[in-house]
Formats: sequence, structure tokens, C-alpha cells
Amino acid sequence: MSESTIRSSTRTPKIAIIGNPNVGKSTIFNQLTGLNQKIGNYPGVTVDKKIGWMNFEGSTYEIVDLPGTYSLYPNSEDEIIAHRVLNHIDKEKRPDYVLMVIDSCQLSRGLFLATQLIDLGIQLAIVLNMADLASKNNLEIRNYEIYKSLGVPILSTDARGIKGLDQIKTLIHDKNFSIESSYLNISEIIPQALLKPIREKFELRNDYRAYQMLRFGPKDRSIDPEDRLWIQSLITSENFDLESAQLEETSQRYRKITSLIETCVVKKEPKAPKKTTVWDKAFLHPFWGYAVFIGILLLIFQTIFTWASVPMDLIDGLFAEISSWVNSTLPPGPLTSLISEGIVPGIGGVVIFIPQIALLFGFLAILEDTGYMSRVVFLMDRWMRPFGLHGKSIVPLVSGVACAIPGVMAARNIGNWKEKIITILVTPLMSCSARLPVYVILIGLTVPDKSYGFVNLQALTLLGLYLLGIIGVLITSILLKFILKSEEKSFLMVELPTYRTPRWKDVILTMYYKSRTFVVEAGKIILAISVVLWVLASYGPPSRMDEIRQNGEERIAQAPEEQHAEIESETASLLLENSFIGIMGRGIEPVIKPLGYDWKIGIALITSFAAREVFVSTIATIYSIGSEDELTIRQKLDQQVNPNTGEKVFNLATSFSLMVFYVFAMQCMSTVAVVYRETKGWKWPLIQTVYMTFLAYFAAWITYQILS
Repeated sequence: MSESTIRSSTRTPKIAIIGNPNVGKSTIFNQLTGLNQKIGNYPGVTVDKKIGWMNFEGSTYEIVDLPGTYSLYPNSEDEIIAHRVLNHIDKEKRPDYVLMVIDSCQLSRGLFLATQLIDLGIQLAIVLNMADLASKNNLEIRNYEIYKSLGVPILSTDARGIKGLDQIKTLIHDKNFSIESSYLNISEIIPQALLKPIREKFELRNDYRAYQMLRFGPKDRSIDPEDRLWIQSLITSENFDLESAQLEETSQRYRKITSLIETCVVKKEPKAPKKTTVWDKAFLHPFWGYAVFIGILLLIFQTIFTWASVPMDLIDGLFAEISSWVNSTLPPGPLTSLISEGIVPGIGGVVIFIPQIALLFGFLAILEDTGYMSRVVFLMDRWMRPFGLHGKSIVPLVSGVACAIPGVMAARNIGNWKEKIITILVTPLMSCSARLPVYVILIGLTVPDKSYGFVNLQALTLLGLYLLGIIGVLITSILLKFILKSEEKSFLMVELPTYRTPRWKDVILTMYYKSRTFVVEAGKIILAISVVLWVLASYGPPSRMDEIRQNGEERIAQAPEEQHAEIESETASLLLENSFIGIMGRGIEPVIKPLGYDWKIGIALITSFAAREVFVSTIATIYSIGSEDELTIRQKLDQQVNPNTGEKVFNLATSFSLMVFYVFAMQCMSTVAVVYRETKGWKWPLIQTVYMTFLAYFAAWITYQILS
């Protein structure tokens, strides 16, 4: 029985975009869909998928951006996704059409995957992207020769220059895709005794799809366990070596592709050294390469402070005004108090950091888009090896600067088990954007805003905290290198793409979506915690709370009017201290006192285990209780005084102790959950959490003892 391709006439056509990494897939996806897109997870795995909708000539099309892959032989989770989507056992879940994007300067590598797609019997069209670069590299590509050989539509584009995008839209609208007969006769490699039963059982269209099922079906968890066992028993009964068959297929396919390249590509000798070669002499230099890298990091961190300070101050002031307006407008009562002292400060504690987080993600996108990030991977490999890490570990680690969650997920691209586990365990030690709110508020409180030459002292302090996290990464890595045992060998293979101008639209989209994700994901937790905090801070054991209120009222009744404000403040402080949250804070105070923390900071430490950025919103909520003035968060914290010593609560020793604590502490339930998913168990997340908590406590204690 042949595979049905009949689709409902009312169903929105689904077009998957596939290709090797760094060929411009995402650029084409963004150009086709604009802001009309969303990000989610592929079912059963943690890889992000991007879905968007293209509206053209009154019709709507669903566009899916698949993760980059070099072949249909999956070696990483990203590549498994592409394999699973295209070979899904449920035909309705497969895309209707596939747009294969190939780098015009890397034609041979792209055609390998393209010919596999042809053999799957997919409705296919090919886009030869970066046609401008091919021309600059003196490559003449004869599209018609490729079309004659493959039989599927071919387009040439320059997606960065938005050249050829209208042709792609027209191609999709006209459904100008085609199914071609097989490029390689797989039945010459795999016996029909294996292919035929597979085709019949799963009602597959052709032999190559049956081969894919035979090759990867036993490992694919989306397939019924009984079917997986049946496939495996079939292979065992025929005693067939599938690994050798894969090598033979690869060899035959590349022989045909090489022959095709000889007829369709004309290469002329370059007249002058390539710009990429000239720049690489500096960026990959054994000394200047590292100097440039450190300089770029310093520039990024300094810019985050200077550029973001204006919008941050505006947001901070705006939320203080909102709290004040709520207090003065709504009638007094628990609901007004909840809004002005719980919800508004809690949300403000997150929103205020949008400018800095957007800038951080923007800079990372620029480094990736210009091709510089690949140079960093190559540059850092020699330094990673002695610590048990891989050159590719730099991608998770640098990603971890933005957020540990994508950083941990990026480690799946590392094939060696030991290097992957080490990378996952140390990535949360990189100072992520969630720590940034804590650093910013505490640096602003204790470090003078002075500049020495062009270097700002606050920016230098921030860089120091980030470097401290890197030191933690290296020390932990080298310890794990000797603790973990593995016989696997590893190697580095990385592509150094041509230097290119960043695609500013993509950078802005990245800043927008990453910031929105931060606000939405963190905001949900923070809003919930803010409400709980307000309840715990506003209520306590009734008898105790009533007694404090009654004493306060009696003192006010007997005191002159000029002392009323002071008595009210003292009463509010006593109420907070005896509230449920105050009792909790008092309970852990003996443990955290050696670090220089009081019970209020202890409360913030507890709540911020959910997410580090909750620390600021918790502090903001706690110090807003009973306050009706318009002071901003930073001003309120700066005014807090220890009643026993008379010193500021957030002095130099306590603030730096707190910052060092947050450099090393796990304090992120989402990261714990992601590590659980990536390592398939609770062993590594528990080890990681315990180790990081112990390291954070010890380092914070040392810091406080030195500075106090």
C-alpha cells in the first residue's frame, strides 16, 4: 500500500526549512515570518523549535525552522529532531513541503543532505543561499546543471541582502516543490529481505525511508516499543552490518556529488587574499587573539552599565510612582497593600533589568552572527583541554552568561560523555543574566561611580564577578576531570565561517524574544512569590501581631504628633519581624550570620532559590512593607541600618559577600530541572546543587571575613 499524501483542504500548509548549521536558515525563516513566530520545545526533548506564519497573496503558511544538521545520520539531539520530523511514523505530523537551504560556498556538504531528502521522497525545493559570497570567492555555480541532475527546483538567494526572498515566497505560494526519483539506489546496499518487510509493516513510500526506519527505528522512542523490538529482531535474524552499509552509502553518495560538482561549479583563482584570512591573522593570533577576546568582553560589560542605566532609572522611578499612586488613589485595605507593596514592587524588580538583558543577548547574537563566536571556539580549545573541557564547551559557557538553561542544553552538541557532563555541571557557574540584577543593585550601593581613564570602576567590578565565575568553572572542571572516568576519545571539528555584517533585524528579534522569555518565565514565578511574600510578611501569629498593633496605638495616643511617624515605623518593623516570614528569617539567621546577613537577607536567600532574580524583588517587597514614600529600591536599601551596630545593612563587606555567594550558588530551580532532563536522572543535579551551595557559602564567608 502506498503512503498517502492526501491532506485536508482546510489545513494550513506546513513548510519545514532544513539545512546545515550557519547557512542562513534562520535568516530566511525570520524574513518570511517577521514577528509572526513563536518558540517552543519539540515534544519529548529540550531542543527549541521556531514556528512562524507567512502571509502571502491572501494565503497563510506554517513555517518550521528545523535545527541545523549535516545529514540524516543523527549524532546529537539537534540532528535527531530533523530526522524525527522528516521520518515521523505519523504522516500527518510530517511537513507538507521541505525547503533545503545550502551555503553556495559549501555546495558539496549541503548536497549530501539534499540528496538524502530526495531519496526520502519529500516534496523538495533547494535554495542556494549566500550567492553573493560565492561570487566574491570567484565561484560560478551553474544552477541548471544541478537542476538537471537532481530534478528539484533551484533558487539562488542572498538572504542577508533580502535578495531572492520574494522568489521563495512565490515558490511556496505556487507549491513549486517536487518529488524526484531516488538519487541513490539504496537497494544495491541494503537487501530487499530487510527493506520489504519494513515497507509493508509501516506502509512506507520507498526503500530509503524503509532504510531510515531500519537504521534508527530501534533507538527512536517515538516508535512503539513492540515495533522497535520487531525491527531489531529483523536485523538480528538477517545478521546484517548496518554500520558498514552507512559507510558504503556515504562513499557512493559523495562519489556522485563530486562528479556533479565538477560539472556545475567553475572556480577561478582569487586575485587577492580573502578578508577572512586577513582578519583571522589578528583574531586567531596566539597573543592578540586573546587580547581581542578579553577586550570585547570588557566592552560588552561596560556598555551594559552605561547604555542601560538611563532606561533602568526611568523604569525604577516609574514603578515607585505607580506604587505611590496606588496607595494614594485606592481605599486603604489589604487589597491596596497587596498591589502597592507586593505585586508592583515584585514586577518592577524584574522589568527594570530588561534593558541590560536585552543588550547582553544582543551582543551575543552579534558575536554569533559575525562568525566571531566560531573563532572563539577554535581559540579556546587549547585552553579547554587541560581542564577536561572541549572547544565546543565555550558555546554553552558563553551562552551561560546569558542564561544557564540554553547553555546546559547547548552541551548536547558535545559528543564525548565526560566532556559533556563536565560542561553541564560547570555551566551554571558562569554568571548568567539572572545574577545581573543582584550584581547591579549591590554594586550600585557599594562601589563608587568613578572612572579611571575610560574604565568605569563599577564596570570593572562587574567584570571581576564574571571572571570569578570563570575561575570557579575552571577549578571545578579540573577536579571533575580527575574524578570522572571515561575511555572515550574526543576531537574538535569546527567550521570557521566567513566574517559578515550582523543581520540587525535578527539581532533585534533575538533581543526581543529572549527578553520577553525572561520576563514571562521569570515574571510568573516572581509574581507568585511576591504575593506569597506579601501574605507571609503581612500576617503572623494573631495574638502576637494584635499585641504589637495595640501597643503601637497606645504609644501614638500618648505621644506628641511629631513622634507619630517614628512610632509607626517602629511598629511596622516589629510587625514584620514577628510575621510568618520574619519567623522564618530568624530561624536561619544563626546559619547566615557568619556571612554578614540579617534575617531579612535570609528570607531573600530562601525565596531566590526559585530564581536568582527573585532576590531583588524579595528585598524590594520586604523593604516596601509599611512604607508609603516614593523612594526607589536602591535608595531604600541604602537607608537600611543595622539597629545593633548602627552601620548600613548593605555595607561593603555584606554586599560583596552576597555578590560572591550569588556567583557560585545554584539558586535556580529551572536549571536544576534542565540538568535533570539532560542527564536523565537526579544524580547529577543533586550533586551539582550541593556542591555549588557549599562553594557559595564558603566563598561568601571568606569574603566577609576579609572585608569586615
